[in-house]
Amino acid sequence: MKNAVAIVTGASQGIGRATAIRLALDFSGVVLVARNGEKLRETADEVKNRGVEPLVLDLDMSKVESPDTVVTRTLERFGRIDALLNIAGAVPQVDVLEMTDQQWNDGMELKLHGARRLTVRAWDALKQSRGSVVLMSGNSALFPKSGYAAVGTINAAIVALAKAFSDRGVKDGVQVNSVLPGPVMTGRRECYLARWAPAHNVSVEAARVKFLSDVGIERYGRPEEIADLMAFLVSPGAAG
Repeated sequence: MKNAVAIVTGASQGIGRATAIRLALDFSGVVLVARNGEKLRETADEVKNRGVEPLVLDLDMSKVESPDTVVTRTLERFGRIDALLNIAGAVPQVDVLEMTDQQWNDGMELKLHGARRLTVRAWDALKQSRGSVVLMSGNSALFPKSGYAAVGTINAAIVALAKAFSDRGVKDGVQVNSVLPGPVMTGRRECYLARWAPAHNVSVEAARVKFLSDVGIERYGRPEEIADLMAFLVSPGAAG
């Protein structure tokens, strides 16, 4: 899309990284946002390899001031915002009886409130471009478990938030979607399995098989598959 600009949060790894790289095929401007500067620069290199010079913002989206920085810097550089993909948000996988107030609050600030603040701050620019917003949730919103209660709870809140934004978007000409992936083999999931397996006296491979069996699927998704979906949702082909 000529002269179109996309913002991707959580762009340093996993689905966010894959999405940012994928969008470089379609957008002339890509803004990369994450709080891991080293990994973010690795994503930037991949985006550059696809012919796009990205704007790189090493920011923590749980901070109240970060959304204003993202939007201000984006408009200074590109003058417009056509797509906003809210992907940032690693939430601790802790049992519902053990998770502290601080862990709950940290998860909410990053994944829910970070996305909410950024979407609100970017809304006027998205109205002007008749742009698109995606909020990343997960299927734990539909199937919450005690072992990762915060993940399911926050994801469910994001689904509701996306619905509220989409209701406003009908009036303002902004398309809003939420995406609820199932198990995807990201670096974060690999780290989780590497911790879980020895704690339960099984191999990592056995842990992989167990989790697939528990949810009734044959394989894990790949970040690139979710990235393709994200790219479609912010493309002209998905316009209502």
